[in-house]
Amino acid sequence: MSNQSTPNTPLSRLCDKIGIPYPMFWGFVGLLIFMIGDGVELGYLSPFLSDRGMPEGEIAMVFTLYGVTVGISSWLAGALSNIWGPKRVMMLGLLIWSVFEVLFLIYGLETLSYKMILLTYGLRGFGYPLFAYGFLVWIAAATPSRKMGLAVGWFWVAYAAGLPTLGSLVASVSIPLIGALQTFWLSFALVIIGGLIGLIGMREAHGMRRLAPEGEKPLVSMAKNITIMWSHPKVTLAGVVRIINTSSMFGFLVVLPGFFMDTVGFTLEQWLQLLTIVFVFNIIGNMGSSVISTRIGYRNTILWLGAVGSTITTPLFFFMPQAFPDNFLLASVFGALYGLTLACFVPLSALAPALAPHNKAAALSVLSLGAGASTWVGPAVVAIFNESFGLEGVVWAFTGLYALSAVLTVFLKDPEPVHEPLFSKTKRRIKVRAPRLDYRWAHATRD
Repeated sequence: MSNQSTPNTPLSRLCDKIGIPYPMFWGFVGLLIFMIGDGVELGYLSPFLSDRGMPEGEIAMVFTLYGVTVGISSWLAGALSNIWGPKRVMMLGLLIWSVFEVLFLIYGLETLSYKMILLTYGLRGFGYPLFAYGFLVWIAAATPSRKMGLAVGWFWVAYAAGLPTLGSLVASVSIPLIGALQTFWLSFALVIIGGLIGLIGMREAHGMRRLAPEGEKPLVSMAKNITIMWSHPKVTLAGVVRIINTSSMFGFLVVLPGFFMDTVGFTLEQWLQLLTIVFVFNIIGNMGSSVISTRIGYRNTILWLGAVGSTITTPLFFFMPQAFPDNFLLASVFGALYGLTLACFVPLSALAPALAPHNKAAALSVLSLGAGASTWVGPAVVAIFNESFGLEGVVWAFTGLYALSAVLTVFLKDPEPVHEPLFSKTKRRIKVRAPRLDYRWAHATRD
């Protein structure tokens, strides 16, 4: 990791045992609270706007533009981290989110101005990826290769625990108590608190400095984040799979609130609770798939549990509650399975940098671009298929995309043995090899 000595405290020992880099512990805490704040609105912004008379087409456009800015910002997180260092990128993300959230609430939601909602919410989309994915790049820069799987697993646990798991839970409790509009302000406060905890609490050395070699011009460094797409085509494949991974989630957030409330018969609170259940199990899957991938490999986990699993659970999450309306328990079971399989794409965050070990930040830029692109690809799929084929067509479109991701994942390959051996003799061999992997990465950050 870094050259900083790690104190022998109960917290440091716990972090070492569960796979969290100790110098970055407060970053994980800050990310969790930041993403809770960012996720508060996600499950109810669409019905909030719909109840106040905004047409579905305009709502879809709001989410689509937001997704486009998120996608651009997700790519920029890795590119700018190379030039400025991850911590400065995270600071910029917090600033952008805060400024445009205030403008969104005052000049957008309070006046219900479609143009201002579109403008301010869209520009706010540049904020959270810079903070979250800047931190992911920081993790990749500071974490030894042999520990990368668990470290990125914890990143996605903190990320998904906030957006939208605990965020939706906070909304379901807060809306009846203080109202919908005031709940948006609550989310603003949580983001500020989380951002400050992460930025003030972390002092790990890698994030304080630029990751690109000294003397390398910014445009050259930025170009590497583009040229890697054809110099390492498997990194691009991983990015496409990442787009597909959460596209259904962001698409469903546009249309499923209405489906579960109007067709299935749930209340808004029940829908938010169902969304919380989906992502509680998504969190469990984030960590579980990280552990499983050390046994069966990154690719096998992504292929069989992620891609094939999501091909099966996506239509079940839609059709089973429709077949048995008003059955919250049944909907929760299939929602939980859907959340689990989405989480099994998590090893992509360990596989992508391993595919380009001498330019991990650029590889993560491509993966982050895929994650960001899914926020507009999902609503775009809804807009295209819902008009022509209805909601069932949307569900089958996402099912087909997951089947395509399974085909694409076949062409990926674990570049190094990543499974945890079963026999002690093999374990000793892995321990001897691990420092060599760290040595290569130490030089890669300076090349």
